[in-house]
Amino acid sequence: TPRWRRRPPLSRSRPILIIGGGLAGTALAWRLHERGAPFLLVDRDAPVTASKIAAGLVTPITGMRLTLSWRYSAFHAEALRFYRDKEALLGGVFFYETPVVRLLRSEKEVHRWQERRAQPEIASFIHATREPLVNDAVFANPHGGFEQRPAGWLDTAAWLQASRDFFTRQGAWLTGEVAADALQVNAGSASWDGREYESAVFCTGWEAARHPWFDWAPFKSARGTILTLRADLGGERRVISSGCWVVPRADGSARAGPTYEIPFTAPHTPAREAVAGLEAKLRAMVRADFQVIEEQTAVRPIVHGHEALLGLHPGRPRVAILNGLGSKGVLRSPWLARHLVEHLLDGAPLEPAVDLAAH
Repeated sequence: TPRWRRRPPLSRSRPILIIGGGLAGTALAWRLHERGAPFLLVDRDAPVTASKIAAGLVTPITGMRLTLSWRYSAFHAEALRFYRDKEALLGGVFFYETPVVRLLRSEKEVHRWQERRAQPEIASFIHATREPLVNDAVFANPHGGFEQRPAGWLDTAAWLQASRDFFTRQGAWLTGEVAADALQVNAGSASWDGREYESAVFCTGWEAARHPWFDWAPFKSARGTILTLRADLGGERRVISSGCWVVPRADGSARAGPTYEIPFTAPHTPAREAVAGLEAKLRAMVRADFQVIEEQTAVRPIVHGHEALLGLHPGRPRVAILNGLGSKGVLRSPWLARHLVEHLLDGAPLEPAVDLAAH
């Protein structure tokens, strides 16, 4: 049994300051709202962020090695309950349950998949595959593939906007920026803009790596570009993946991506060769004609060697972080946010696998 760290719970007499309103900060706000704990979320409301442009994919089998996503069953079950509960409250639909089709790209991937699919933890996510798997007039499929579920995608832009509107009406959302030198922290509280807070939680994505309090964390974030397409996909509603992914939308458009650029300089200016490479992958997968109608570029927060990082700063007990969710933010943020809230409010221990202070 791991020796997880316990801590004294925070008082609820003062609000918690959440810095950043992406998928992590928004999930944290909802978990605090569920507990009736006061908070203020401060976000710059930049038009293009990694959370706002994300495809929001939730898939059990991921990556080039066709491996099972970490703790997928538990995370998926909690995420689905979380989003359905919030949809009922907000009066909208944001999470779409749909199978994800993985088209294999080479004979090497075919051999790897033949080994993987026999593993019990993988087999449970593979369901009877229709024949043909995809419309051959629309998608190239020379090596076959498989359909996986439960899976789906979150309309992240709509989800974040609806959450922001709700918390604004509650007086718990503020458009602004918490500069590093404007946040004062001592042993008993954090203060900003003339108000004291029980704790300040940084949910600022990749920019946390440039903050003097977190520049020691092993960030290895990646710049990525997402394309919006106009294409006739033959009525396909599933997510299709093969070196890149295509997410059909109800309005006839589709999202496609991503590029993956490490290192990078300007966060919102992709290398043209990276975008050209993405378009080449799309043209190899999609036989139907398509037109790129928009490009959006942002930086995805990745913590090298870790699934995520959360918890208290080891030298500043009134400062915490929830970060490094990478491409799994939709899937993991509900569980991670609850885990952090239980640590802050109840003194519950954090798992070493995600505890900032353990790394």
